[in-house]
Amino acid sequence: MTQVDRDGRLPPPDVFDRMCPSRGVLEHVTSRWGVLVLGALDERGYRFSELRRKVSGVSEKMLAQTLQTLERDGFVLREAHPVIPPRVDYSLTPLGREAARLVAALAHWSEERVPAVLSARAEYDARPR
Repeated sequence: MTQVDRDGRLPPPDVFDRMCPSRGVLEHVTSRWGVLVLGALDERGYRFSELRRKVSGVSEKMLAQTLQTLERDGFVLREAHPVIPPRVDYSLTPLGREAARLVAALAHWSEERVPAVLSARAEYDARPR
């Protein structure tokens, strides 16, 4: 837990400080599933099953945990509709949209740089050990 000073103030955020809550925020938005969920929801809102299909490879459990974490952090809005069968929609909050755009830039950069990374890996793997 972050310590307050004598006047009851929190120290300024410092992601390099192991006790800073910004580390948890960074972990949530930059996790594999966090990035992908934010990216998908930046396109449009989704129902749970649609989102699971969109984010290929995520288990139901991991998607539920990721959505819950992002909702708790204020990035995702969960709307449960009182219909039968139950319907739950997920969308981004303004804070979530801001985070999604930032991680989307990194995701797109990584897509564009795959050839350079694969080349670097091949060079590294070819070096004698």
